[in-house]
Amino acid sequence: MLDLLSLAPAAARPRLAEWLTQRGEPAYRATQIVPRLWQRPVGAWDQATDLPAELRGALAAAFPLRRLALGARQLSSDGTQKYLWDLGDGEAIESVLIPEGKRRTLCISSQVGCALGCVFCATGRMGFRRNLTAAEIAAQVREVILLDPSLTPSNVVFMGMGEPLLNWDAVDTALTILNHREGLGIGARHITVSTVGILPGLAQLARRPEQFRLAVSLHAPTPELRHELMPIEKKYRLADVVGALGQFRRRVTLEYVLIGGRNDALEHADQLAQLARPLGALVNLLPLHPGGAPGLTPSTRAQMLAF
Repeated sequence: MLDLLSLAPAAARPRLAEWLTQRGEPAYRATQIVPRLWQRPVGAWDQATDLPAELRGALAAAFPLRRLALGARQLSSDGTQKYLWDLGDGEAIESVLIPEGKRRTLCISSQVGCALGCVFCATGRMGFRRNLTAAEIAAQVREVILLDPSLTPSNVVFMGMGEPLLNWDAVDTALTILNHREGLGIGARHITVSTVGILPGLAQLARRPEQFRLAVSLHAPTPELRHELMPIEKKYRLADVVGALGQFRRRVTLEYVLIGGRNDALEHADQLAQLARPLGALVNLLPLHPGGAPGLTPSTRAQMLAF
C-alpha cells in the first residue's frame, strides 16, 4: 500500500491524479489533496472536510496516513520541548523543539541509533538499529504541527539521532518534502544538515541546487585527537573532510563539543582557527552534556571563555 507521505510533493501529485482518474474522479482534485499532506496537514482523512465525504473514505482505504505515536513529551523551563516518538516496531526516536524569540527550531533524527560510536555521544553508545524512512523524518515536523499549529517550526536541523549522510536516499527526499512549497515550505536556508563528514554524502548534498545549510561535526582540530574521539576519522580523514567543504557555495559551520582536558586547550583553539579561517567558516562551540559520556567531563566555564 503506497504511503503518500513518503513521496516528494511532485511525485505524490501524479500518483494521486492517476488514482483519481481510475475512480472516475476529476484529476484536479489531486491539487486539493496534496496540501492536506503537509501544508495544512490532517491526522486522518476524515478531517479533510474540504473534500467530499466519499472521497475521504476512499483515500483512507487506499492511502492511510501513517502517524508517529507520541510516547512522551517533556517541557523545560526555558520552553524547550522534547518529544519521544514511537515508530510502531518497538523502536523510538527523539526530536527537540527549541524556541528562540520568533524562531522555533526543531532538531530531528535521521536514524534509530548511530553506528559511528563517537565517545561523547549517547546515541553512538546505542549502536545502529535502522534507518528512518523519508516519511518518518518529515513526520517529526508534521506531528509537531498537528499537536499545536502555533509551534510550527521555522527552522529544522538534522542534529538528532543518527548520521544523515549515511541515510542519504531518505534524507534527500525528506529535504525536498521539508523545503518544497507544496510540502512543509521551510526555506532551504532554514534547514541545516549536520554530519561528521561522510564524503560521498557531502558530494551528493553539494549537488543539490537549494541553499541548505551544512554543519560539520569536527570536535577536534588534529587527525590524531579526532581519531581518539571519533572513530570515523579512520575512514574519512580530517584533511579530506575539510577539503570537501570547498564544493559548497554557502557558508559552513564547524561544530565543536568542548571536553574538559581533551580538546579545550588554547593550542586546540589556535589549530581550530587555522582550519576555519581559510573556509570562512563559522565555529559553533558546544558544551558537553553533563553525564552524557562516561569518563568525560565538560570544560569549565572559564576554559570555555578562554577558548
